[in-house]
Amino acid sequence: MREVRAGLADVARSAGVSPATASRALSGAGPVSEGARRAVLAAADELHYRPHPVARQLARRSGTRVLFAVRDAHTRILRDPFVARATAAMAAILGPYHIGVSLTRLELECAAELDHLADDRGLTAVILAGHDHELLQHLPAGLRGRTSVIGVGGADVDSAAGVGALLTHLYALGRRRIALVAGPSWLAASVPPVDAYRELTRAAGLPTRIVRGDFTSDRGRVAARSILRRWPDTDAIATVSDATALGVLQALAATGIRVPDDVAVTGFDDAPLAAAVHPALSTATHPVEEVAAAAVRTALGEPPPSTLFPSVPKPRGTCGGSASTA
Repeated sequence: MREVRAGLADVARSAGVSPATASRALSGAGPVSEGARRAVLAAADELHYRPHPVARQLARRSGTRVLFAVRDAHTRILRDPFVARATAAMAAILGPYHIGVSLTRLELECAAELDHLADDRGLTAVILAGHDHELLQHLPAGLRGRTSVIGVGGADVDSAAGVGALLTHLYALGRRRIALVAGPSWLAASVPPVDAYRELTRAAGLPTRIVRGDFTSDRGRVAARSILRRWPDTDAIATVSDATALGVLQALAATGIRVPDDVAVTGFDDAPLAAAVHPALSTATHPVEEVAAAAVRTALGEPPPSTLFPSVPKPRGTCGGSASTA
């Protein structure tokens, strides 16, 4: 059977003190009475308590919160399901150590904002999403060593594999005029799915049809209309977001195009709604919670067990089962 390791809360409960007091007694940082310190150390010894790697890193850090900074052109990014899931996962990890998580949006041109954050003594660490390579090359000195990223170069999901597997599935079903609704061109995480798409179309001799999106349903509707106007013979539309794919489905339905008979559609994220719509949306998994946990550990200086997490395709009704091979 798997061994259950005693946690800080168990030590605090056994010693009859708060978790905060137990943490101070074990780390030697902060005020604690001699009696409480002895009780905590005795409880830790009895329970064979070993500090979690995150706790060890936090004991060496100042500050009271970790900032999840999401860089995007629009404030609506803060309502994105990915952001909500990632923030909740970070809070779950840091909560037992009485470290809070705050959320903010950074403008695309955010040098001044980053300089301000570098001077914030309340910050334990920063987790940055929505970056590009230029931004990472110009991080302020005060943020280096306590900043991790979600996306290319940091904790990430293998979106190229997930999207690529769905594209291969579409091709196997006979789809030969596949368009891609990609992510924003400035975003580093947009590159791998586009590379996977270009590789497939080049290897199979298919036309390349790429329209940029922004992971929203609104943009999915606009992108679908653009695709139908520019390439009316399109028989499949792949996207890099389930929200975008839902917008594509809405636009196709509004024009009387049948899915998947006329046009197949795929998403990415495996959001709960993907299985609830009709026909069910073909998608690929995105382990957001695992990615967020790895980013937290990296920001605190603890090497994560993995930085690239697998994405598994989930073909469903919007892929269909047959299509012309002409």
